[in-house]
Amino acid sequence: MHLEPTPQNALDVYHQLVGLVTPRPIAWVTTVSPAGVVNLAPFSFFNTFGANPPVVVFSPTNKRDGSQKDTLRNVADTGEFVVNTSVAALAEKVNLTSRELPPDQSEIELAGLHTTPSTKVKPPRVTESPAALECKVLQIIPVGTGAIAANLVIGEVVMIHVADEVLDEAGRPDPRKLQTVARLGGDFWCHTSDLFELKRP
Repeated sequence: MHLEPTPQNALDVYHQLVGLVTPRPIAWVTTVSPAGVVNLAPFSFFNTFGANPPVVVFSPTNKRDGSQKDTLRNVADTGEFVVNTSVAALAEKVNLTSRELPPDQSEIELAGLHTTPSTKVKPPRVTESPAALECKVLQIIPVGTGAIAANLVIGEVVMIHVADEVLDEAGRPDPRKLQTVARLGGDFWCHTSDLFELKRP
């Protein structure tokens, strides 16, 4: 198969990309609207890109009708967000919070979750998540227009929270305890519990 990306087949290109670029970690992002509504949504266009300063990037793509998602509007309005860790025990709730709700309704309540105040930013953390990164927006870069166009949200991590029970003896996150989940193509997800080690050369 050969597929040359064009605006006319953006949805087909999307399905190819998310099926090939795997696994993708999931940023479970809390934001707050100017009206004070807490928004929670998962984004698998996400990763960390540096440590000095510590930087994460996620992309709330435009909706299929070309409009912006609540998360994007909130980070543009407030300049802050929190990335909560998506773990196996919470996978169904992470998935549930991908449902599109009106801006005045919170996915926190929909999923039966709780929040904990953050230290340096206004958006709260998800209490049930074992780790969270408090972030301040450095830059938002729109890439393209229309349906499924990217919006790169670059954030500086200003506070890291990790539950003691998912740390190893050196005080670092232990993947065997953290048990994150990741996205594949379509409705497929994967666990990160099938581990192997390779020492760097």
